[in-house]
Amino acid sequence: MTGSQTLARGLTALQLVAASPSGLTMQELADRVGVHRTIAYRLLSTLIQFRLVTKGADGRYRPAAGLAVLGAAFDHNVRQLSLPTLRALADDLGTTVSLLIAEGDEQVALAVIVPTQVPYQLAFHEGSRYPLSRGAAGLALLASMPPRPGERDLVTQARERGWIMTCGEIEPNTYGLAVAVRRPAPSPPTCINLISHREDVVLRGKDAVIKAAEQLTVLLS
Repeated sequence: MTGSQTLARGLTALQLVAASPSGLTMQELADRVGVHRTIAYRLLSTLIQFRLVTKGADGRYRPAAGLAVLGAAFDHNVRQLSLPTLRALADDLGTTVSLLIAEGDEQVALAVIVPTQVPYQLAFHEGSRYPLSRGAAGLALLASMPPRPGERDLVTQARERGWIMTCGEIEPNTYGLAVAVRRPAPSPPTCINLISHREDVVLRGKDAVIKAAEQLTVLLS
C-alpha cells in the first residue's frame, strides 16, 4: 500500500463511525480497523480534536458537526440543494430517485430518495459506485462529456434525445431512466436516475424526470 498508513487508518475510522447509526465503542472500532486499543484511542482523539467525531455520555463515538461542514463544502452543497426536487419527484412517481455524479471512470450516488407512503421500493446506498459504462445513469453521465473512442451507441442516443433507459445493467430485472443535469465546468457531470422493477412506471415518469433535471440545471448553475 502506498501513502500514509496512519492517515488511511484515521479515514477508515471516520468512515466506520459515520456509518454506524448507534455509534461505536473504542474496542469495536479497534477490532474493525484491525489495530490495538491504544492506536484506536489516538485516532479517535485526533478526530475529536478536529470536531469530526464526538464521544457520548454512553462512551460511544458518533459523527460530530464538523462532518456537516465538510459535506456542505463538497461541490457547493449540491446534495442538500437538490433534495427538495428529488423528494418531490420520488413521492410524485412513487419510485426511487437518485442523484449521481461522474468521478473518474465511476458513477457515484450522492443522494438516494425512496418515496414515502410506499411499502416497498428499490434502494441502494448513498456513496455506491459503479462503472460509468453500465446503467442508465452512467450512460447519461458519459453523454454529458465529449465523445470517447469506442463508446456505446446508447451514449450517442442519450446525447441526441436527452434521456436514456436501460434494463438489468446494474441490478437484474431493474429499469433505470436517467437525464443529465446541465452544469457549468468545473462541476462534475451530474444526472437524475429513476429506478423501478416496472418498465411502465419508468416510462411514465420520463417527462417528470426531464422537468426535474431542468429545474436542477437552473438551481445548480
